[in-house]
Parts: sequence; C-alpha cells; structure tokens
Amino acid sequence: MKKIIFILWYCTVYSWASAQKNDNAKYLHQAQGALTTVLVHDVFSPPVASRVYLYSHAAAYEVIVHASKQDTYSSLMESIKKFPRIDPPAKPVNIELASMAAFYYTAGKFIFSEKMLRDSFKIALDKFTWLSKQNHGAYQASLQYARYVADTIIEWSNKDNYNSTRKIKRYSFSNKPGKWVPTPPAHLAAVEPYWYLMRTIAIDSSSQFAPPPEDFSTEKDSKFYKDAYEVYETGNTLNAEQKAMASFWDCNPFNVNTNGHLIFARKKLSPGAHWMNITRLCCKKINADLIKSSAAYILTAIALYDGFIGCWQAKYRDNLIRPETYINRYIDVNWNPLLQTPPFPEYTSGHSVISTSAAVVLGNFFGENFSFDDDTETLYGLPVRHFKSFITAANEAAISRLYGGIHFRDAISIGQTMGRQVGEQVLKKINLSNHN
Repeated sequence: MKKIIFILWYCTVYSWASAQKNDNAKYLHQAQGALTTVLVHDVFSPPVASRVYLYSHAAAYEVIVHASKQDTYSSLMESIKKFPRIDPPAKPVNIELASMAAFYYTAGKFIFSEKMLRDSFKIALDKFTWLSKQNHGAYQASLQYARYVADTIIEWSNKDNYNSTRKIKRYSFSNKPGKWVPTPPAHLAAVEPYWYLMRTIAIDSSSQFAPPPEDFSTEKDSKFYKDAYEVYETGNTLNAEQKAMASFWDCNPFNVNTNGHLIFARKKLSPGAHWMNITRLCCKKINADLIKSSAAYILTAIALYDGFIGCWQAKYRDNLIRPETYINRYIDVNWNPLLQTPPFPEYTSGHSVISTSAAVVLGNFFGENFSFDDDTETLYGLPVRHFKSFITAANEAAISRLYGGIHFRDAISIGQTMGRQVGEQVLKKINLSNHN
C-alpha cells in the first residue's frame, strides 16, 4: 500500500514538475505581448519597433544562456561581431524571473509610455511573491542580474547609430518625375529616411542585397505603366477573399481617418509585431520551453531588424513613386487604393521583405511545413487565418500589398527575393546551437 501511495505521489509531483518546466516560457510570452501593446500605443514606426524587439529579446536570451546550466544554446557573442561580453551570475538566480526582468528593463529604455510598461512588469513580478518570501536572496539576485544584463545590452545599443540618425536634417522631397511624394489623406512626412545607416546584425551592410533600380516611365507601352495599370485594375475588381487578405496584413501604425474636416488616427500594430506574435503562438503550439522560445524570438527579431535596414536602403536610394500617386496622375485622378498608403517610398515592399525573412528563419526553426492558426488580428475584429507553413503566410502577406493598392508587383516579388536572402544570411551568421 505504501508503495502504491509513493508511486501516486511521485507521478503527481513529476507531472507537476513537467508542467512547470513546459510552462516556464509564459512570463516571456506575456512580456512580449505587453511590449507590443506599448509599441502600438506609442505609435512606433515599423523599423523602430524592430529595434526595440531586438534589444529586449537579446537581453532575455542572454540571461537564459548564462544563468541556466545547459549546453544546447550559445551566447550571441559567438555569432555577432562586437557583441558585449556578459558574465554568468555570481549567485543562483531564478531564470524565469531574471529573463523576464531583463526584457522589461531593456524595453523600458526605448519606449515612451514607461508607466504603462512598468505596470505590466509589476503585475508579472507579483507572480514571484512566493520566491521573495521563500528565498529573498535569490529573488534579489535575479533582479540584480537582470539589471546588469539589461544595462550591458542598452550600452551596446548606444553604438548602433540610432542617436546620430535623430540629428540629421529633415528629409527633403524631390519634384522630379517618378519620385515619391507624401500620399493622402494626411500626407505624412517620410518615415526613417536614414534607417539604412543603422548598424546591421547578420547582414554585412544595408546594401548587401540591394535590388536593381526600377525604370520609371509614363509611356503606355512601358512595363512601368503596365505594372501600374495592374494595380489599378486589380483594385477595381477585388473579390471578398482578396479584400480579407489585404485587411489582415494591413498592419499600418499610421492609419489616419478623415470624416469631413475631422482627422483622427487609428492605432494598429506594425508588420514586425505581427510576425513576433506568430512566433509567440507557434512556441505555445509546441509548448516550447523558455530557452527554445527565447531563441525563436531573438532569431525572428534579427531577421526583422536586418530586413528593415536592407529594405529601407533600397526605398530611399530610389525614392520611387507609389502606385496611388502614379495612377492618380497618369491613369485615373479619382482612383483610391483599398488600404492607406504608408508614408515612405515604394520600392521594395517592406511587408514582402520582412515577412519572407521571418518566414525563412521560422521555417528553419520550427519546420518548413509547420502549420498554424494566426489570431494576431482578432484584436482588430478580423477572423483567424490558417496557414500551412510560414512561407505560405509570407507569400500571402506579400501579395496582399497588391490587393491593397500599396505596391507594384515588382516591389513585391523583388522584396521577397531580398527577404529570402536576408533570412538565409541570418541562419548562416547567427548560430545559436552548440550542436551544429
């Protein structure tokens, strides 16, 4: 009888311990969600949002690697040039608490609504009251180590050229034919025209995968005119499914609405935030533990960050006219796209680049045929969409820009090529596994 009781007790404890082990990423997932909420609230541009994700997840990942007794994953220092050295903790720490705290400490340095993020952090800290009571030394050591790692990552971020790009003179528009100008309804200023100056992580430079320039023309028999007419004709004949795709992947933090003389903005998440959420839901689908989830986040963040740098280099190198402007000037003055045109040049498509780069990395991490239900846009009243693979989702995100009237086909297809090159470069340069 005692033996049976012992077996039952052992099985109960083992099951509880296994559940705890498999659930140890929940605080990181919650922190990721809290950060996205703040980024939406603060209306961060897509490139800048990718920077915040990069450093926040780098801090969390480094805590886990250095504080855990595992040899499966290695520090980013092994893959990233001039990445700072981070020492392991001098005292035992709670890895879940320390990694989450490092994430919040780092993210708090880059956002505007600090109180909003602190409130989320405080709620998360309340979950560790048990540790504070049972082993206050370990609780304090965890927060101290988190602060040390966060400070180290923040110091590293200070050398990425972001601050210097804030000091460059305001971007001037060109009046030359074929060049980008702000679009209705708000005619917003150019977003991050100097982002190509940012320090890259995996790609060698912002121009490493630069695409060939487009040949602008207004001649009706030219390829450029025909591409513009395709956008025009597509926009006029959209079916329900095409409209659904366009709306699902809109992800426009700059959405401005007009009603007579009233102008108001609707806040939405960035395309990078959409892919970070896909990473979250896929980690949860396979019940990935903390270190695996963190590795997935940081690889995706790097793919997004470098993708934006390469894409923005091409955008402001060519400064190409948007379909909306071209069609209104040369085809139909009264035509409007389904979606609002974002405030930066046409070529290449940012959605196509970063969606493909993220899909390449995630496909390698989870498997090429990993299927998932994407619930990212339910917050905005849109239904869940099912995807058979990451590249299927990326392809839909890319073509959705044609349906939305946002991009010419070349900006999409060539953007996909660039995105694949960036993703493959991330996989080539960032090797987190000690067993490869």
